[in-house]
Amino acid sequence: MIEIKGLSRSFGQIKAVDRVSFAVESGEIVGFLGPNGAGKTTTMRMMVGYLQPDEGSIELDGHSVFDDPITASARIGYLPEHNPLYPEMSVGEFLIYLGHLRRMKEAKLGERLEFVREACGLDEVWNQRIATLSKGYRQRTGLAGAILHDPEVLILDEPTGGLDPNQIMEIRELIRDLGQAKTVLLSSHIMQEVQALCSRVIIINKGRVIVDDRIENLGAHISGFQRVILELEAMEPDFDPWLSQYPEVKLDSRSQNGEACLLHFLAPPETDIRRELSAFVAAQGWHLLSIYQEKQSLEHIFHELTSQEEIPVEEEPQLPQEEIGKLVARHDPIDSDLICPGEDLPPENGNNNKEQQ
Repeated sequence: MIEIKGLSRSFGQIKAVDRVSFAVESGEIVGFLGPNGAGKTTTMRMMVGYLQPDEGSIELDGHSVFDDPITASARIGYLPEHNPLYPEMSVGEFLIYLGHLRRMKEAKLGERLEFVREACGLDEVWNQRIATLSKGYRQRTGLAGAILHDPEVLILDEPTGGLDPNQIMEIRELIRDLGQAKTVLLSSHIMQEVQALCSRVIIINKGRVIVDDRIENLGAHISGFQRVILELEAMEPDFDPWLSQYPEVKLDSRSQNGEACLLHFLAPPETDIRRELSAFVAAQGWHLLSIYQEKQSLEHIFHELTSQEEIPVEEEPQLPQEEIGKLVARHDPIDSDLICPGEDLPPENGNNNKEQQ
């Protein structure tokens, strides 16, 4: 599990992360959301030991990321948004290299290489240089590297970026399977992805956690109304007697098409009026065709909660030189930006320089 308490980090006068606390249990896939500059990337970098916090603690399965970094980092699989790879290596060479960096035993490494090769759909490009791969295949290679050592904790930043719809479905299914036994924290700007994979959402804004709740409960965190749509067979039905009993409910609109009438009611967020409406319709002898409560979209809820002015901080601030020195001295295997340079080499001439689709 992941347990974070009172995590803070400043860059100069700007507080990028401000007393953030949350926990993610094993077997849970939790969405980690926030607008640009909210502190998501800074928080995730501290979680994997890439940045030191000013205060607070991070524990993975009871091991402190900072007091016991080797044990903690061995339990983490991290896929950063900007996926760092060695472009001059083939996919297979790169993953073998990562396995050796993590000191995986040869038998275990061979077993895991076969698993990620199939699970991440890398068979066609296994012997191809990374410099010649499409963005989608590079993303899959990065995900394969994150899960290669079978970590208990997965931290995934935009895991389906650059993938086509079929690839997205395959990777989502893989993440869903992994999440049954592992702790997964997933950051994405694609709200449909969060809804498809996550049971719970943490929303961060201006460096602070503003919501930590199950997806089905998020609507209760915003002001406004929920919409109930009623369709029935009746000519100009009169709902005034019913509305007089529920002053907090409003009839927003109605439309008549022959004998069919469509009505939109607005009710407070935590009020379910469907049972009372259905009973009133039945008492009047009207024929009910349908009634349903319109769900607030995650996009709308996210916008309502984070629409205030964003914190003016870059998502990827430069590390101070002394902290880079500490990381290099520690040889932290999870620090993939140091292990894998982000600069791409130009493709070689020849048949291999055709981009793989």
